[in-house]
Amino acid sequence: MQLSLSAVVLLAIGLVILIRGGHLKWPAAVVAVLFGFFLASTTVAPEIRQGLEGVTSGISRINP
Repeated sequence: MQLSLSAVVLLAIGLVILIRGGHLKWPAAVVAVLFGFFLASTTVAPEIRQGLEGVTSGISRINP
């Protein structure tokens, strides 16, 4: 749960930056948010979550 909340916050910040910078218009942002919302309820969602968990666990294993 902690990982998904962090990812949502980071993606939301990125979306706001893109909108405020003029790189993404509001209608496209709404479509992107709705796409993510509906994608979360499909059968692909567990694979996407596993992929993100794999990437984050790989990054956390990197020692500086």
